[in-house]
Amino acid sequence: MAYLKERFQWRILDSYIFKKFLGTFVYAIVLLMVIVIVFDISENIQRFMDKNISFSDIIFRYYLNFIPYFINLFIPLFTFISVIWFTSKLSSQNEIISILNGGISFSRFLLPYVSGALIIALLSLILSNFIVPYTQEHFLAFKNEMSNRHYITQSSMHIKNSPNSYIYLERWEEETREGYMFTYEILAHQNISYKISARTVKYNEEIKKWELKNYTKRTIIDGDEIITTGQQMDTVFNVLPRDFDQDVKIIETMTFRQLYAFIKQEESKGSSLVKYYIIEKHKRLANPLGTLIMTLLGQSVASRKTRRGVGVHLFLGIGLAFSFIFFQQISTVFSISGGLPPWLGSWIPNLIFLAICAVMLRFSQK
Repeated sequence: MAYLKERFQWRILDSYIFKKFLGTFVYAIVLLMVIVIVFDISENIQRFMDKNISFSDIIFRYYLNFIPYFINLFIPLFTFISVIWFTSKLSSQNEIISILNGGISFSRFLLPYVSGALIIALLSLILSNFIVPYTQEHFLAFKNEMSNRHYITQSSMHIKNSPNSYIYLERWEEETREGYMFTYEILAHQNISYKISARTVKYNEEIKKWELKNYTKRTIIDGDEIITTGQQMDTVFNVLPRDFDQDVKIIETMTFRQLYAFIKQEESKGSSLVKYYIIEKHKRLANPLGTLIMTLLGQSVASRKTRRGVGVHLFLGIGLAFSFIFFQQISTVFSISGGLPPWLGSWIPNLIFLAICAVMLRFSQK
């Protein structure tokens, strides 16, 4: 630490701004969490009482796993608001003008802001990829247990069983672990060489095989088709019931390494939800960087003194912050439904606001 202070010529002024930045950020996040918890308690108190959930479960299984997710969710927004708030106060009291007139360059003035932003970005990175997946796993399990979650019926599912074989299900019942209108196809030279169709399919845990009911098997050899039918057939496929339980929320419980491996696995199976997983992977990297961009943008907005004081800065800052959130949602929609690559959809808001930030810094008060 002493080396870094000497290397960057860290001064008392830097420590003052650095502490103000992090202090305002922590205060804003704590205040937000108190408000969120109060509203959540008022909404769920009756449910807690009806389910006879103990006080310790509410605290340790619900809220301690609930808080990290919301802290991580609001980090970029409240970093921006924190910078706007305390920088506007410095500006309104002519402190920034005095600092710059004292011979400190504007780029050197940004050092404590960047230092604070890097610490918050590191916190966001750790939360996104390690802490939140762990807490979300326990939170979702407790929430499902508390609400007696109903299983979801999936429809029109396509899975790549191997490089040249595919599985299709018209409907999958997660509760009974049973599929309907099952089709299995093997391709040879872009033509179907083997096909099994069944009215229902169900996995037998005891023998580790799939049970096909009312099946029709077609085998094509040298242009000749051999058709076999039957009431039941036990066979093996390179899939398990969990491969049909396509719940996007499962990625919230994975660390970055687990998510990366999961994406590779789902890509090999041709999962239709791969786009969601790729977007989540890149968001876990883009959001921490967004914290640094929001810090510099907030500083450039609030450093210029105005006669109307902090209110103007807050109004402009909140407008920019919600524009950032709006662009995030729009780019996500285009990544899923449009032709925008998923990785690019996650980074476009950062790229746009990085350009805005560069322009704002260029014309900030020097």
